[in-house]
Amino acid sequence: MNKPQVQAKDLIDVAGVRVAAVASHVRYANRLDLVLMELAPGSTSAGVFTQNAFCAAPVHVARDHLKSSLGSVRYLLINTGNANAGTGKVGVEDALACCDALASAVGIKRHEILPFSTGVIGEKLPVHKIAAGIPSALESLGNDWLNAAKGIMTTDTCPKARSTTVQIAGKTVVITGMSKGAGMIKPNMATMLSFVFTDAKIDQATLQSLLQGAVDQSFNRITVDGDTSTNDCCVLSATGQSGIEITKHNASDFAVFESALRALVQELAKDIIRDAEGAKKFVTVDIKGGATSKECLLVAYAISESPLVKTALSASDPNWGRILAAVGRAGIDGLDVDKIDMYLGDVCIVTGGMLAPDYTEAQGQAQMNQEQIFITVDLNRGEARETVWTSDLSEEYVRINASYRS
Repeated sequence: MNKPQVQAKDLIDVAGVRVAAVASHVRYANRLDLVLMELAPGSTSAGVFTQNAFCAAPVHVARDHLKSSLGSVRYLLINTGNANAGTGKVGVEDALACCDALASAVGIKRHEILPFSTGVIGEKLPVHKIAAGIPSALESLGNDWLNAAKGIMTTDTCPKARSTTVQIAGKTVVITGMSKGAGMIKPNMATMLSFVFTDAKIDQATLQSLLQGAVDQSFNRITVDGDTSTNDCCVLSATGQSGIEITKHNASDFAVFESALRALVQELAKDIIRDAEGAKKFVTVDIKGGATSKECLLVAYAISESPLVKTALSASDPNWGRILAAVGRAGIDGLDVDKIDMYLGDVCIVTGGMLAPDYTEAQGQAQMNQEQIFITVDLNRGEARETVWTSDLSEEYVRINASYRS
């Protein structure tokens, strides 16, 4: 499967943002594992966080700091190699200690810092290593966005970062973002970690609304393995340095910006599927004809997270019965199976709940041999439609996760 291919020249600086990535040896030697992101004074930030009840200590702290600062955040501090999850009150104290170390170094209050962690669950955060790496990170602050994207990686095989621009009121507005994630992906809010920046001026309430809308149609529409991480966070920050203000009162400008933001964040979400652990297939599951959006998503995730469907995808096996079985167990009240149509690509496999009379195994095989696979199910019971992106499940996925802590 084609992996995301990002180069430094593809990324556009966001005025009012500086980034840095350094090696602080949190878990491994000589690996970028501490990322610092600095926001200009006057910037606003919004965030969405995992809904996993066992959320990590930095999630608690970041959520509290975002509320305490009213979105006026100055720094994002990210470490990899250690999730600081399942660590209780000590984990919260450790996350705060990291914030204190940075706050002391730059002369701000600790609630102006949002901490983020990703990596192994259940191990104590090595605060002393992170604190020791902060001076180097501060000295390295600049515009190396690609290095920062590399610094937030764990089992990712490649960095994921994108930029776009839009013209508003005769000026150029920049949006640049990055994400990490390859496994433990069913982000009931966002992805494992994602950070998006713009030089537009946006108040915190509007920013939060924009972020939630973008996440709902991107990071909330992907799944690798059906596991929601303890550490999922997505942050959107606006520096205001372009001089262009985005408000809901100016509907046309708002729509232009919102569309660009959603497109960029959706591509970052798809990049996670393109880099899914051990994956060979990028799979689009399109459910239409639902009575509600909710039931479309129930069917989409039943298909996308079925081990039997995903292993068939890995083997390029057009075993359409597994897909049909997943539809049937999705939990849709009053589902009339005699109305269901199903397609692989443009090939009709099932019509009226039965094998299409013109379908041949060769047609299905030709579709399953592709790296990009499209599964469409028409429930024929309404107008709702939803799309989820997923991957296959391979032996390599098992190998990666069986040895994750080693």
